[in-house]
Formats: sequence, structure tokens, C-alpha cells
Amino acid sequence: MFRSGSTHTVANLAIASALTMFLGACSSTLPSLSSNPAPDAEPPAAPEMPASIRADEIVGRWGLASFQNPNDRARTEAAARGQCKQPYVISAGQSGGVIMHLADQATPQELRLKGSPSGKNYIGPAGPTPGEQDREIISFDGRILVTRFIDKDAAVRYGNMVYVRCAPRA
Repeated sequence: MFRSGSTHTVANLAIASALTMFLGACSSTLPSLSSNPAPDAEPPAAPEMPASIRADEIVGRWGLASFQNPNDRARTEAAARGQCKQPYVISAGQSGGVIMHLADQATPQELRLKGSPSGKNYIGPAGPTPGEQDREIISFDGRILVTRFIDKDAAVRYGNMVYVRCAPRA
């Protein structure tokens, strides 16, 4: 047999469960009584905007280094220039992009240069801009390219990537 305290607890749990199911069903089938309209579905992705930097402008051999502290940028540029003995090669892709590595990927793949309504440029796979796998182009003057990954974890691990164009081979 049940004690009256246990009976009340069981009854309360049964009522709470029934109300939860009832309210869950009501919210999905009854119109909203609130004055706020229901949020519309996300708008379709905007068409990809062209970047103000062309892919052929970054194709080439680059010395590569990175920094976390902006005060280290000049030193990092010098370190990147020293890496031209073993350059990072950015090749032209077959579809008009560039062949580069994504964060934490051993195999390079074709990435796109993408623009945005804010005027920022990005390098990354096809898809929304900026995407989690994209890197933002912080600056580019034809000789030095500075990028930063959008993904917070990758940005912390890799820092600001500094690419310094290597002199043509003699």
C-alpha cells in the first residue's frame, strides 16, 4: 500500500508530465497568442560576392610565420622572409581559386577568395561568408599577406599568419 505522502508525489508527477505533454502539443498546433510574430525561416544564403583581391595576386612562393601579439608583426615579417628557403607555395586552382591548406588539414585543397558586404575579403571553401573554415585577409599589399582564421580555436592555435612573397628564383 501507498502512504498518502507518496500518493500525492506520484499524482503531482503525473500531472506535471501530462501538462508538459499537453503544452508541448499545444505550442506546435495552436496559433501564437503573443503579439510578437513568429520568426521567419533564415533567408537563403546570399550569392557569393567577388573579393577585391584576385586569386592570381596571391599565387606564388611565400615565406610563412605567425604572431599573436601585434607588437611582434615586424619581427614576424622578418622571420617569414627567412622561410623563403623552404617556401609555402600557393598554386592556382582549376576552378579559379587557390590551393592552400585549411586549419588542421594535411592535404591542401582549392579554396576561393570571397568578398563580403562589409568589404572584408576571405579565403575558404565555397559556402557562407565568413564560414567557420575561412580565414580573413587582414591586410595585403602585393608583397605581404596577413590572414587570421575565423574559427576561434584555429585563430588561437595559428595566430595571425604572415606570408611574405619570396623573390623570384634566379
